[in-house]
Amino acid sequence: MYKTLGLKNSRIEVADALRGIAVIGIVLYHAVEHFNLGSSDPSLSLSCDGLVFNILTVLLSGKMYGIFALLFGLSFFIMRDNQEQKGKDFSARFAWRMVLLFCFGVINMTFYNGDILTFYALLGLLMIPAGYLSTPLLWAVTIFLLIQPIEIYSLLSGWKPDISAMGKYYMIMGEAAVEGNFFECAAASLRYGFLTSLLWFIWKGRITQTLGLFFLGIIFGRKRLFYNEGNHLKIWRWVLAVSVTLIACGIIFGEVRRGDVRFGNLDSLIHPLFNLAILLFIVSGVVLLWYKSEGFRKSLSHICFFGRMSLTNYILSSVLGTFIFYGWGLALNDVLGTTWSLLVGIGIVVFQICVLRLWARKHQRGPLETIWRKLTWIGSEESSK
Repeated sequence: MYKTLGLKNSRIEVADALRGIAVIGIVLYHAVEHFNLGSSDPSLSLSCDGLVFNILTVLLSGKMYGIFALLFGLSFFIMRDNQEQKGKDFSARFAWRMVLLFCFGVINMTFYNGDILTFYALLGLLMIPAGYLSTPLLWAVTIFLLIQPIEIYSLLSGWKPDISAMGKYYMIMGEAAVEGNFFECAAASLRYGFLTSLLWFIWKGRITQTLGLFFLGIIFGRKRLFYNEGNHLKIWRWVLAVSVTLIACGIIFGEVRRGDVRFGNLDSLIHPLFNLAILLFIVSGVVLLWYKSEGFRKSLSHICFFGRMSLTNYILSSVLGTFIFYGWGLALNDVLGTTWSLLVGIGIVVFQICVLRLWARKHQRGPLETIWRKLTWIGSEESSK
């Protein structure tokens, strides 16, 4: 069983920067996808739309949510370790925290049918028992989850999960988003959004990988890898070198289609691992540059506060994005092509940075983070901090 090392967990600014990068990437890709609506023939399109979409798919799709998941596990470790150092058990409090996160996810799903907060809340409960495991055992469980065990079983046995209802659910929600008013759209999202996302998670192998990334974040927290201590930067250089090698192998042996890399019949198994390699490349690169380059740290300074307000930013982007693209708002879904949609996404990010920078002048945390913290620690002395 793991016991705290008693070392102080100070604020990790590079983790805030990574979280900010992840949220920005999620917002941009959501904008390009018109927040799950898509568009087959937009009236305002550019010749570079295909190239822009391909680049964004390779860099952002699946990777930003993965970074978010990794840091979610890191945050759990820090909170749990801080409480353990005080002689307190964090399990019940964290379970309550996940109940609150699920409620935030339901609010978000009212606007955006592709919400992931509800899944993080449910899968996050499994971090409670994982937090008690010894580090070697947790490593074994993490590796098992990250190698896509369900996909391996599917390839060996011929069994395939039934995701046939996913297309039908997407169609119902899409029609409501395009033709319905806000309440009709919200009703469709609340009824079918969770089921559709669950089927999509199964189809893309995201369930075991997300949980594996949660656990990997716990391990990184235990090993204090995000601090510039000991030989940690050497470890990150190894992670960078291995991830670059795996990415290169994936590109060489994969078939490039529509901005992604496909691996034939093995795609369901190898593609999530390819995404994992890109994710680790981004994380290791940012960590190394952060500690080696003062200019890089300064350039990302405004993203740190954005990352500290990731819950507020995620939900606010859903509200703004669906208003712009859905029928109950400006209905720009069939108007804007990929490049114009990317510019809209950049506009959403800039707007949020400007608004929340004003908020940050007087508040340490974002508005939703403040509510989440106060409700998490309700009835304890922590709620007043």
